[in-house]
Amino acid sequence: MIRLRRNTTTVVPAKAGIHASTARTAEQWVPGFAGTTERIINLLLSFIVCFLLIAAASPAHAVRPDEMLADPVLEARAREVSRELRCLVCRNQSIDDSDADLAHDLRVLVRERLKSGDSNDQTIGFVRARYGDFVLLRPPFAIGTALLWGGPLLVLLLGAFAVARLYRRRDVPVPPLSAEERQRLSAVLKEEGSR
Repeated sequence: MIRLRRNTTTVVPAKAGIHASTARTAEQWVPGFAGTTERIINLLLSFIVCFLLIAAASPAHAVRPDEMLADPVLEARAREVSRELRCLVCRNQSIDDSDADLAHDLRVLVRERLKSGDSNDQTIGFVRARYGDFVLLRPPFAIGTALLWGGPLLVLLLGAFAVARLYRRRDVPVPPLSAEERQRLSAVLKEEGSR
């Protein structure tokens, strides 16, 4: 066996199959990418910090100045109603946060209804009658929305069931080999050993 150290050669009594003539002086080898792992880690950390800063920023409201009401009380009510209605284009934002044209139209509709004297509930009811329960960010629990409310719990239960089955299968004891199987195994091993 040969042990190489930095710029030295040490020959240790060889094991079978290794000849002492294969010993060489060890050269100092530095890979071309040396030091790049630190740069990659620093770059990844920078990306993570930037991502967290962007994610922590509050969403910009998409309300345009031309749609805002002059009365601050009515505008506050319009914003409150807009935060409860879902953008039908974006699907994960309220119409107050969405830049979509349909969200703009819904914001204008909400402000018109509030200016005409409707209450917040009446305005939401009007939009809901027109677009259905899907327009609500928090739809009521009903037969049509049961999957929406129970979906996360259903996925969690299915995942727990799959994990339980996986671990139960691992715990199944392996039966011992029969006499015939042992003979076949030893024949295969002998055949492999003779090659």
